[in-house]
Amino acid sequence: MQLKWLGAVCCLAIAIPGAAQKAPDHDQVPLSYIHNAYPHTERVDAAGGGSTLGTRSYGSLLGVDTVTNWSSYFYLPGAVPSEGDFPQFTWPYSMVGNSPFAKGEDGQGRTTIHAPIIPVIIDLRNADGSPRFLNGHRLILSPTPLIENLLKSPVFSNSSYDSSQAPTQFTDAVQRAEFYHEASQGWHTVLKPQVMTTRTMVLLKGTYMFAVDSNGNLAYVLVDFGVFLSELFPPTADDTTTVIGAAEHAGDLRTQDIGTFYFNNTYLYSSTPTGIDCCILGFHSYDLEPGDAGNGWRERRYVMNYSSWISPGLFGAAFGDITAVSHEMAETFNDPFTNNATPIWVAPNGNCQNTLETGDVIEGLPNATYPISLNGYVYHPQNEALLQWFAAQSPSSAIDHAYSYPDTTVLTSPSVSYFSDCATPFTYSKGVKSAGLAILAH
Repeated sequence: MQLKWLGAVCCLAIAIPGAAQKAPDHDQVPLSYIHNAYPHTERVDAAGGGSTLGTRSYGSLLGVDTVTNWSSYFYLPGAVPSEGDFPQFTWPYSMVGNSPFAKGEDGQGRTTIHAPIIPVIIDLRNADGSPRFLNGHRLILSPTPLIENLLKSPVFSNSSYDSSQAPTQFTDAVQRAEFYHEASQGWHTVLKPQVMTTRTMVLLKGTYMFAVDSNGNLAYVLVDFGVFLSELFPPTADDTTTVIGAAEHAGDLRTQDIGTFYFNNTYLYSSTPTGIDCCILGFHSYDLEPGDAGNGWRERRYVMNYSSWISPGLFGAAFGDITAVSHEMAETFNDPFTNNATPIWVAPNGNCQNTLETGDVIEGLPNATYPISLNGYVYHPQNEALLQWFAAQSPSSAIDHAYSYPDTTVLTSPSVSYFSDCATPFTYSKGVKSAGLAILAH
């Protein structure tokens, strides 16, 4: 197995580092321990100038056994993908589904993708591996009571959006908004969810922290990032002890799928010399395994996301219920293999990257989420930046000339700042104007 990270470091998706947060003396922390965390992700910054989006697809990724995908490009001359690189003119990308440019003989272009949901129980143990109790309660946190809410959410159930004539799922609505004027009305990429075998992740004391509510029940668990990865991803192709390894060998996660490993209020932290950085609420990636004669010796990519249900109030109004899974699934649609490079950009929330991570641009902003009442519950999926924002296209060719969706008012101009790194503006001589730090210049 090789875990494919986003960019050179990792996919931090909805990450909330609590800068220089003091490490606790004990692994039980107060319920308020994460309340001072603030939204932030570390990446690289933006580009300026006009661009032209591609008008055709160049097929799926060759030599890879994975989810249905298509590739195209946008044209933005003279921008730089990262510090020290040569200027680039065309920017290839791959996305999930079938191309919006290839409408097919029936004019439909509908793609249905199997979307297994693998619930994962967190089982907290003592250092010797024995079950751990607190006030007579076994320390186990299960997502099972939340699965019905997830299935009824806009991620997997249909709701109304102006990018589609018929009600559809959240991620499909975002994709349709991006290619609204290119795709037919029948072009959709939809998820077919199926709840699979529940898995358990056992954690030994010293690799986690936890908080309890007023009734003494587990409220949330914080897991060491490195330990979480080692328990989630298989070290070898024949592994069945890790969560993903077991799911793959049972046939619960196949290369044609997009898998969601779903947790209940389980977040990740990393230790630093000055304390604890917390919290990561989700990421998307894929498990890379070798091919064999049975699949034509193509490498296997099992596309997946780790996402956690977020109880209201833990991180304020910007994050709640399905925010993490909506963020990760939308980013998976736009960047399934975490390698769609873009010009360096810096977002209104301060995030600084050079990849097509649509949720990272908006996460943590006051209007980051888009409340949707559906099936008796008010859900909070996250608004997403559109391809046109990354391509610095003006005017935007998306629905209503938008740069964000479903709320088109979150981003009202394209990414126009231009940097050699996350802090230093520069001017490139091939006709691209330096825009300094003007993120949303009008």
